[in-house]
Amino acid sequence: MSNAIIYVRVSTEKETQDTSIYRQKTELLALAENFNFNIIEIIEERASGYEIDRDGIIKLLQMIKKEDVDVVLIQDETRLGRGNAKIAIISCLLKESVKIYTISHHGELQLSESDSMVLEIVGIVEEFQRKIHNAKIKRGMKQAVENGYRPEKNLLNTHKASGRIRKEVPILEIISLREKKLTFSEIASTLRGFGHDISKATVHRRYNEHMNKKENIT
Repeated sequence: MSNAIIYVRVSTEKETQDTSIYRQKTELLALAENFNFNIIEIIEERASGYEIDRDGIIKLLQMIKKEDVDVVLIQDETRLGRGNAKIAIISCLLKESVKIYTISHHGELQLSESDSMVLEIVGIVEEFQRKIHNAKIKRGMKQAVENGYRPEKNLLNTHKASGRIRKEVPILEIISLREKKLTFSEIASTLRGFGHDISKATVHRRYNEHMNKKENIT
């Protein structure tokens, strides 16, 4: 069962907007039931869609980073935001592999041609930024190795043949990176840089499994 967050927004603090909030929640709960989603949070917001610095949106993005969230449910894409704010938020959600379901589309969000084009451009720019970032990491690792750093002592089994990507998860390294305040997405990216084919969801799941075992032992 997919985990989902319901996000509802109205633009003003007027009491007349209470009806809109109630209607949005009711319809989205019905949509979640229709697709058999597990609702883990309902976020309500009263703020302009043109603003990006909104408490509800910040909470939504933080939960997606920290929790195992698969879907965000909204009335329509304008509830996430308007103008550039909407594009930025949708980009953040898609980058985390989170699907967007809406009442207006009776299912998964179908982007307009213009929105799709803008997001494609954003994706191209981010890909080049990622390549630049990875190049900096590669150069830094090369310098670290030249100065005596040995990554094989930190990551298990990296000395084995590289013909086949091992399936084991380096849980000790995950715990160490998590203690350094890295997000699950950042941990997954770091480990992929060392040759581990691992996703954010897997990192999040294995971390929780380890912590649960630790609590049961103690």
